[in-house]
Amino acid sequence: MNTIPPFAHLTPDCVMNAIDSLGLPCDGRLLALNSYENRVYQVGQDDGPPLVAKFYRPERWSREAILEEHAFTLELFERELPVVPPIIHQGSSLHTFEGFQFAIFNKHGGRAPELESASTLEWMGRFIGRIHAVGALAPFVDRPALNIETFGTGPRDFLLSHDFIPASLKPAWESAVALALDGVRRCFDRAGDVTNIRVHGDCHIGNVLWTDAGPHFVDFDDSRSAPAVQDLWMLLSGERQEMSRQLVDVLIGYEDFCDFDPGELHLIEALRTLRLIHYSGWLARRWHDPAFPAAFPWFNTEHYWQDRILELREQIALMDEPPLVV
Repeated sequence: MNTIPPFAHLTPDCVMNAIDSLGLPCDGRLLALNSYENRVYQVGQDDGPPLVAKFYRPERWSREAILEEHAFTLELFERELPVVPPIIHQGSSLHTFEGFQFAIFNKHGGRAPELESASTLEWMGRFIGRIHAVGALAPFVDRPALNIETFGTGPRDFLLSHDFIPASLKPAWESAVALALDGVRRCFDRAGDVTNIRVHGDCHIGNVLWTDAGPHFVDFDDSRSAPAVQDLWMLLSGERQEMSRQLVDVLIGYEDFCDFDPGELHLIEALRTLRLIHYSGWLARRWHDPAFPAAFPWFNTEHYWQDRILELREQIALMDEPPLVV
């Protein structure tokens, strides 16, 4: 594992020089925005409104995979969906400066959606249904799929091979993960022949900005091939009865624009389980980045792994319950 901090050389001067290299002179104002995976800045311009510049984590995505994400968001934008695509500048959406790949975006404001409202959930469903109607038109070629290998066994193997699990808890964690992945496989078996499409991939409220005109999505950085329900389940919260009601509201809007395969209802807790395993692996893979120990000091403590074991055991039981909506 590379131990050199990935953004060690991305200084404020480097950021502004990168923007200047595009012929867009900066005025010296630079504001770091909330992002751990990449580095994202609001950059003031001498002539014009501020831009948002995203510098991609080195060695995470290939150039082809980033451009494929950009092409998807641009396709959505061209079809008048409210997403925030990269700016095409000098004939490209992706630029390089001193070894960093970066893109620039127009600045967009907004607030978090109020998901307690049935009308908001229906609106979100319609929006995601429109995205998926486009996402189903063509496959990703370079971007990976969300599946048991990429979000389950891969993170598990990385954690074990790099000794992140305390020795005293390793047998219990390994057992819980093994049982959880067996549960995920059963869920996929019950779901049947599920179709993967291009999805947002990380559809939580932090990536949705709401204005009086409705929602718009930002940050397609985790866009992958996945079952459609991947973009729906993260909108649900609370007790089972409440989540069932929320899902009904979302699907009412969703099916105005895109058919939903009811077999995918079996995947909600399976996808949640995979996300939990993947999240621990994600933190472990980024642990050499100084931003991560500073932001997640509780990671890799004994208490952290005890909680993960309990969490997985809860998921094992939940995956054998009937779907939220039948």
